[in-house]
Amino acid sequence: MTFGDMMNMKRLGSTAVSPDGKWLGYSVTTVNLEQNTKTAVLWLQPIAGGDPIKLAVGQPGDGGIEFSPDGHSVLFLSGREHGQQIWTADFDSGTGATSNAKRLTSISTEADNAKWSPDSKSIVFTSDVYPDCTAITAADAKTGDQCNADRDKAKADSKVKAQIFTHLMYRHWNRFTGDKRTHLFLIDVASGAVRDLVPNNPHDVPTDYPTDPLGCGCAFSPDSKELAITFKDVPDEAVSTNSDIFTLDLTNPNAKPVKVSTSPGGDMSPAYSPDGKYLAWRSQARAGYESDRFRLMLYDRAAKTTKELLPHFDRWIDEFTWAKSGDEIYLSSGHHGESPLISVSVNDGRPELLEDSGEYGDLHAAVDVSEPVVIVSKMLVSSPSEVFVVHTKEIPQVEVKTGAKAPETGTIESAFFQHPAVHESQLTHLNEALLHDLDLPKMEDFWFTAADGTKEQGFLIRPPAFDANKKYPVKFLIHGGPQGAWGDSWSYRWNAELFAANGYVVVMINPGGSTGYGQAFVDRVNGDWGGKPYTDLMTGLTYAEQHYPFIEKTRECALGASYGGYMANWVLGHTNRFKCIVSHDGMFDAESAFGTTEEDWFNIWEFRGHPWDYYGKPDSENPFRRWSPSLSAKNFKTPTLVVHSQLDYRLDVSEGFQLFDTLQMLHVPSKMLYFPDEGHWVLKPQNSQLWWKTVNDWVDEWTKAGNRD
Repeated sequence: MTFGDMMNMKRLGSTAVSPDGKWLGYSVTTVNLEQNTKTAVLWLQPIAGGDPIKLAVGQPGDGGIEFSPDGHSVLFLSGREHGQQIWTADFDSGTGATSNAKRLTSISTEADNAKWSPDSKSIVFTSDVYPDCTAITAADAKTGDQCNADRDKAKADSKVKAQIFTHLMYRHWNRFTGDKRTHLFLIDVASGAVRDLVPNNPHDVPTDYPTDPLGCGCAFSPDSKELAITFKDVPDEAVSTNSDIFTLDLTNPNAKPVKVSTSPGGDMSPAYSPDGKYLAWRSQARAGYESDRFRLMLYDRAAKTTKELLPHFDRWIDEFTWAKSGDEIYLSSGHHGESPLISVSVNDGRPELLEDSGEYGDLHAAVDVSEPVVIVSKMLVSSPSEVFVVHTKEIPQVEVKTGAKAPETGTIESAFFQHPAVHESQLTHLNEALLHDLDLPKMEDFWFTAADGTKEQGFLIRPPAFDANKKYPVKFLIHGGPQGAWGDSWSYRWNAELFAANGYVVVMINPGGSTGYGQAFVDRVNGDWGGKPYTDLMTGLTYAEQHYPFIEKTRECALGASYGGYMANWVLGHTNRFKCIVSHDGMFDAESAFGTTEEDWFNIWEFRGHPWDYYGKPDSENPFRRWSPSLSAKNFKTPTLVVHSQLDYRLDVSEGFQLFDTLQMLHVPSKMLYFPDEGHWVLKPQNSQLWWKTVNDWVDEWTKAGNRD
């Protein structure tokens, strides 16, 4: 596989399923490298089988397709008039034909994250507005919207671009948030009347914090009379991970949101049961910890009581959806490098493993004739996302006895699951022809014992046209997070197959802090960034060197981004075993990074407080200094490529500048790749092309040209 091959791949976007279970709606993005563009197109495809057809009323760049629950309409987001707005069109489920497209919204601040009400009479959506403007109401939407429009125009026209901040979270990820906040709006489809559901709210509806697959962070009750909303209603947004679930009576224009969740951590992703009896959501128990276990909570609306549905399930609930029957919930959860599809009984909390090969997401429950099915997206390390149909009740269940397989084999512990036999079929084939012509080696996993006796997992990909009699250089990839994981999943940024493609063995280790091995393993990194996770990585690499004779251990390069970039910097000061290092968006000095990140709760948790809490104490008792790669600069000798971007507000570009300055002053062979127009990730096609060329050239220079001192 070449970089050009990867850019030629069609990228699956969000998906939707028609209420009768007959049609799949989805977006497909294609890349034009020469024009440096990515363009999405909306498609419809019969779920029972048949060729996909373009959405007749769609235009390039449209997205966010959703079927109305009555089956007669679709909505989608389009920027063809007045910025991004909600459009609707008539839909014929018999033929898949769409017609009579019309723009539904005209709000000056644009619309996003649109979702139908169950009665198909209204749509909820988000828009970023000035909370001190007059509220947009159904009776008088013009006044409030004009206030927002005037404020935006004045800002755009002003020759002064300075900003005044009075609170933290003034920037997030790659943009300055300014005075705007994300609000929820409700529009009546028949009349077009719009009203702000959270008027004058100075806090965010957290559509991107920490992670919410629902987009709007909201859900309608089955009778369309109530809306569940995720609010981050706290006085200090930058230091708190607490978001809560509120319910809002939509029948009363004067109603106020009522909080129903109680956890001091993050509560998000609300979803009502089909009969309206329950409201479920994902929840974290610990305040201030964005990587606490995501639990599945069940709220009885009549009794007003909440319980955890899977109290003994020691994995994260990444995503979930209700079965049409209402007696089951389907969910995906990371485990040992996979993200399996699981069903759980609402009555007894009994989980069943449905599928566990690859990473499952974007879940939709449907009914095919009389058989329940789940429509999912699925990716593998060797294949980008495609849509699959999982038939959940095809064969009687077969119970797997406890102890049938040891945990270190990589299977899910049988004590948690009963395994029904199911069948899945691939629905979309976006890249089938291209993938057929590529040599994409399979990923292998291995287990090793860490220094303290913990069983840990690693992965390895051999180069194409592999010859067991040859020795190969190594690209040692270190994942970010730190609460992340390598596994059987595709990436367009750090693609393991592409790293291997030019003649390298790729080795990846999931050290302490990685997800998918239980919360205690995740917590292993807290307050110990350069401790056990570092020794885990080195021990895992040593194991691979000893058990795979084709690895040339004298020609290895370590590469990491985000926390992986931090660890690359830590490696730089603590070992000389690598011929080169690539540090992308890494933390160099924990004290300086504390004052430049936008989410302060992260460093407060990971480093056990604030820098000033440790002033006057020795470095050995100060996590901000003990775990700062900068304090080991005198040991830097390994040639290092530094990559950082100006718009990275998660780990400020100053961290990369400090590292490069230090390397240059120490006369360590070094180079810096700087992107003025990217954030934490390099997303623009031609920037990505430069990234891959620069990184691969750097690794080639120091590993393939022989051993350099």
